[in-house]
Amino acid sequence: MSEKPTILNKTIIAKSRLFRIESLDIQFSNGIRRHYERLARANPGGAVLIVPMLDIETVLLIREYSAGVHRYEVGLPKGKTDAGESFMEAANRELKEEVGFGARKLHHLSSFSLAPSYLEHTTEIVIAQDLYAEKLPGDEPEELEIIPWKLNKINDLLSTGKCTEARSIAALFMTLEYFKKL
Repeated sequence: MSEKPTILNKTIIAKSRLFRIESLDIQFSNGIRRHYERLARANPGGAVLIVPMLDIETVLLIREYSAGVHRYEVGLPKGKTDAGESFMEAANRELKEEVGFGARKLHHLSSFSLAPSYLEHTTEIVIAQDLYAEKLPGDEPEELEIIPWKLNKINDLLSTGKCTEARSIAALFMTLEYFKKL
């Protein structure tokens, strides 16, 4: 296995409130140098995606506006990890803000990257169980619609065309497999 390349130089070439574009000069172990650009994390704490299980068969989805595709999407609740907060604490906080439930049981399912060649971003996937009602104020501009969905009917959800986010889809299928093994 090759040795990890060395970053010789890293420069921020653009920055916004949410994003930072970095220019990287990289040298590989064989001496070859290349120039890369990546969308870097604006939030060093990372992000979480929560799979809230109302019961062993029912997941709670949310419907919210997605500016990137300019439409409403059905998917799993998600958010950033705040400074000083573990990703498990962030998962429970985001669950309370977006779904109106907390969880007595949290399980780290996996970590996802979206496009690892270009994005530094990773998301921690957390299954939330043994839910209890608790609502915290969130930062959403409008109330999110909560949609209970049978976990074994994921294909029916996908056929609606209303759930297209890859992280949510992958997390739902991984959760389905996780519960089959219990």
